[in-house]
Amino acid sequence: NDETGLYGHLTGVPKALLPGIGGKKILDFWWETVNRQLFTEVYLVTNADYKYYERWATANDFPVENVVNDGSTTLRDQLGAVADLELVIRSRKLQDDVVIAGDMLCADQNFDISQVINFFRSKPGELIIYYELEDGERSSSRGIVEVCPETHITRFLEKPEEGRTASRLASVVFYCIRKETLAYMPEYLRLQPGAAERTFGLFWGLSDYTKWLTHYSTKKQDGVAKPISCRSYAVGLMGNPSDGFNGKTIAMTISNFWAEVTLVESQTLVLVAHPLNDPTEFGSLQDLFCISRREYLGGLRLLQATCKKFYQFCSKRIALTKQNFTLKYDTNIPRQVGLAGSAIVSATLKCLMRFYNITAADLPEPIRANFILSVETDELFITAGLQDRVVQVYEGLVYMDFSKQLMDEQGYNYAPMDMSDLPQFWLAYLSDPSDSGRIHSNIRQRWLSRAAIVERNWSRLAQLMDQNFELRRSIYTDDCLGPGNLRMVQLARQFGSAVKLPGSGGAVVGLCLDQAKLMRQAFQEAGCVFCVIAPY
Repeated sequence: NDETGLYGHLTGVPKALLPGIGGKKILDFWWETVNRQLFTEVYLVTNADYKYYERWATANDFPVENVVNDGSTTLRDQLGAVADLELVIRSRKLQDDVVIAGDMLCADQNFDISQVINFFRSKPGELIIYYELEDGERSSSRGIVEVCPETHITRFLEKPEEGRTASRLASVVFYCIRKETLAYMPEYLRLQPGAAERTFGLFWGLSDYTKWLTHYSTKKQDGVAKPISCRSYAVGLMGNPSDGFNGKTIAMTISNFWAEVTLVESQTLVLVAHPLNDPTEFGSLQDLFCISRREYLGGLRLLQATCKKFYQFCSKRIALTKQNFTLKYDTNIPRQVGLAGSAIVSATLKCLMRFYNITAADLPEPIRANFILSVETDELFITAGLQDRVVQVYEGLVYMDFSKQLMDEQGYNYAPMDMSDLPQFWLAYLSDPSDSGRIHSNIRQRWLSRAAIVERNWSRLAQLMDQNFELRRSIYTDDCLGPGNLRMVQLARQFGSAVKLPGSGGAVVGLCLDQAKLMRQAFQEAGCVFCVIAPY
């Protein structure tokens, strides 16, 4: 239908061999995609245009014997796509099968077929790919599918009239079909004698070809990618560490301390070591010794473990695009305050979700918290509970009940709480702490009632904070808590402030009083760092 003469030289050229930018053909994209040892055999089914494809196969190291000619020469005697597929299955004795239209392109050049295959193999039944129509693209121009998001496609509509369906999901010829289903094809063909009913879809027009030329010619190949930065925040208020022992906790995100992860698209996947937290160069052996007393295992392992777990998680649920990225992190969370590990993992997960367009529907908040915990416990063997991970995902002030019955029945029981009119909290921590991981051990404790915060009964909250510390002290003993933690608690109590440990040790959190200024001076004179908490 071209009246401009611009495309006259393409008369007779098969659609799949139409040249794109730099002469790259549609079929070249697919051969690059599938030629990665994912399949034992790849077949190309064609009609009387066989010679074109034979020439293409010879030039592109495609096995010429796998180009199958169906013998049709006109529209009148065409077999139809389903019959073409059945021809290859019957003649080459195929088992499971992946079917792709040779005249189709993906807008996203990072499409990763291996993710699709892994997803197909992890589920029962067939797999059919669809995409969401662009703004302005009419549903009457495409085959449309209606889907139940949890299970299956409910209906196919071939170029429906406007208003016939609310679905904006267009089907494409990309099917993964199991051996058992392939056996039904001969019967289907017997019932559908006409070639029109045997097709997987209809041809493109000239407007589609020119649109794709424009898309690929204007697509920035070497443009500067926009970085994605996400933060997670330090937490800890009441009940910890009973999150690991079927107890109840209340936690709050605070803006004073954070871990930030930045992701930017790149040619290869790169994890950037932090210059302070992941030291690899030292002035001397003594320098290494002194630094290793404080910084032993940094955040690089957390980035790597999160990426590994993310790929493992998504390979069974979500087909990821084939994109690489560079990850780096920073944190201002002091070692002795703890929580930096889970905050780095949490921020990394946020970046990965944004980069791969994974929504809360794909990865709900409770599952996200479990994911973060599993990175630390399963991959890095860090003793930890759910509290910090839950509040980093939900953010704000969160009540959590980890009782075994509720966790077994519901999987989680988390409730956001009102953060308005909270009293002022403070945080102090040792400037030179001992190992903060000593206090986690296999002890069970339970803390009861969030009523003090709900009722704004701050004197009762102060009593509970003190009781929380004394309970931990009675269980873990003074030797386990360490002299530094005990000294900070005693110092706070001299000023009448309620006080407790917010994490594994090395820091204390308390309620601010009128003497906050004097208390700050006292902590600083004792060699500690003191700050007023800003809720996030």
